[in-house]
Amino acid sequence: MAKKAHSKDAKLTVLDAAPAETTPATHAAEGNSAAHKLTTKVYEAELAKLQIELVKLQEWIKAKGLKVVVIFEGRDAAGKGGVIKRIAESLNPRVCRIVALGTPTEREKTQWYFQRYVPNLPAAGEMVLFDRSWYNRAGVERVMGFCTEDEYQEFMRSCPEFERMLIRSGIILIKYWFSVSDEEQERRFHSRIDDPVKRWKLSPMDLESRKRWIEYSKAKDVMFAHTDIKQAPWYVVNADSKKRARLNCIKHLLSMIPYQDLTPQPIELPPRQDAAGYVRPPMTDQTFVPEEY
Repeated sequence: MAKKAHSKDAKLTVLDAAPAETTPATHAAEGNSAAHKLTTKVYEAELAKLQIELVKLQEWIKAKGLKVVVIFEGRDAAGKGGVIKRIAESLNPRVCRIVALGTPTEREKTQWYFQRYVPNLPAAGEMVLFDRSWYNRAGVERVMGFCTEDEYQEFMRSCPEFERMLIRSGIILIKYWFSVSDEEQERRFHSRIDDPVKRWKLSPMDLESRKRWIEYSKAKDVMFAHTDIKQAPWYVVNADSKKRARLNCIKHLLSMIPYQDLTPQPIELPPRQDAAGYVRPPMTDQTFVPEEY
């Protein structure tokens, strides 16, 4: 089971957060950030160490048949996708899957709300990273009016029970909320607008959400009040610095599941088969990609 890495007094949740979603703890962290800049060289070295540990965790999950669900929620442009990418890029996609569901279909809208998420839950030996999750109902659906008041209230009642049921079934559930300030989100939005490669990340929904910052803050506060449960607490990641957020989140994730090093021993490559008797067809019979670089 997941390691208990928190106490009632040490839980990283803020039920009455200011609109900018900062706390004395995050202000202190920002002060420390200013005091010592995290250079790219140090960041990449630390990330490489953590990714080695993630591979060890992967082998442990596979060997022990663990079922792990990690939820990533937060504001638009808070850096959820960035940390998910850094976690998954060094892992076997057959063990670590990313789930990012789109808008529900008309049929899915008539189903039990959690139904479309259930098929994406892990089997034994798998870890699933949810890039947004069933908490859409407590956030965007609530604020944008995509669900009724009754549907919203039912979600708030049933979500904690749903998660307790998952945990009782043997799933390790870890929930992260990426907290980004108003000013930093504004900067990242402008960065996306100015970069043609990133412009696709800004949807009309993101822009509408930006206009409703306070409504989202209130929705998040209510969501925490109902779903920050002992069995599956929310862990808040100060995400104003993308690099620090990635390192802090990955290190915390590693601390949540006790594991041992099951890294396979170095492999000795066998000699390649003798090519005697093999004649390769003429290269002119094949179509090659033009070598323009």
